[in-house]
Amino acid sequence: MSTDTPSAADQLLIDHAHRHGFTVTAKMLEVWRSRGLLPGNVPGGGLGRGKGSTSSPAPESFDLVLGLARHAGRGKRPTDVALLLFDEALPVPEQTVRAAFTAAVDTISIHGDDEPDSDPDQRLDDLAAHLDDTGLTITLVPARARRIDEGIARLIRANGLTWPPAEFAAFDENPGPSTATPKDAALSSAAAVLTGTMSLEDSGDMLRAMNPTAMANPIASLVETTRQDVPEVADAVLTDDNHLALGPVRDARDHLRDLAATAPMQDLTRAWGTAAAVRQWALDVCGRVEEELAAEHLGEAAREWQNCRYAMAGLSLLSTLKERDWPPAQRALDTLLLLYQLGEFQRLDDLVPGCQWHLLGTEGLMPPPTREFLQDLISQNAPHAGAGGG
Repeated sequence: MSTDTPSAADQLLIDHAHRHGFTVTAKMLEVWRSRGLLPGNVPGGGLGRGKGSTSSPAPESFDLVLGLARHAGRGKRPTDVALLLFDEALPVPEQTVRAAFTAAVDTISIHGDDEPDSDPDQRLDDLAAHLDDTGLTITLVPARARRIDEGIARLIRANGLTWPPAEFAAFDENPGPSTATPKDAALSSAAAVLTGTMSLEDSGDMLRAMNPTAMANPIASLVETTRQDVPEVADAVLTDDNHLALGPVRDARDHLRDLAATAPMQDLTRAWGTAAAVRQWALDVCGRVEEELAAEHLGEAAREWQNCRYAMAGLSLLSTLKERDWPPAQRALDTLLLLYQLGEFQRLDDLVPGCQWHLLGTEGLMPPPTREFLQDLISQNAPHAGAGGG
């Protein structure tokens, strides 16, 4: 049919948008349908005597048309629009939402992706050479985080205190700063994506590199000494070369694509909300600690910052500060990574029954929204554990 003359059903949608202050055309409806963002009209009965048939908009189309009128526009990627509609709990078709999450995974590219069948070791060698040639690295500690770290350290020294205290360092079997260079970090990150695993040595080194002013890092030490501290557990979850491998060893992007395609929609929705809450928490912590630094007084926010910087919560702080903007595709990636993390913990729980999951509720270990997301896991073996408050 000509898009210049809307059907009666399409005219209902156009009029509905107009009543809400939006201009929508038949051509726009056609484009949105072709991109899977809007369902087609529902066929009705025939009018008889060769007069054609009737149709009506799908009930969900009325809300969707208003959302599309707000978010769609020239230059907007359909996958981003789908995620924005999903964020507003609008009834965008499920397959379109899943395709948008998959497209977010596809934004992760690594040198050599055009030769996926090459030997993994050779590919990493080629990647290392590429990093040498291009000088590409990754930012481990964003400038805002460095300023906060330096400000806290300055006030601690001004107050005649020492951080970390000597007893803190006693819990680190490898005290001292990380020796990882920005290139090392870039190569380790790429290798983790390509294989879906990371060695305990690299994991500990990355934790240290992301907190470079800390002369002791007990959490990194716990990671590095897993095999000697808990050999039975290590045998169940580590490869011979000390890589953590709870599931199939393959490209991490394939794991994320599987989640995009198969995770229950309620899980995607919950993780999507958790990802936003983690970002808001991180920005709030940063803002509060900066206010304390401006007032030359270290208080609750600085204490929370210091606790987080040694653990997984600190990684969320740094990740948030790296993304000044937070486009829908990045939020989709963060959502899938949360689901991936939950799945890995569940696999670990199956491999090693009796894990002390309540420790994940310890203040500072994880962002409060993530603790809430993992609450079923955290609380399952902690009837008397008081940690884990939000």
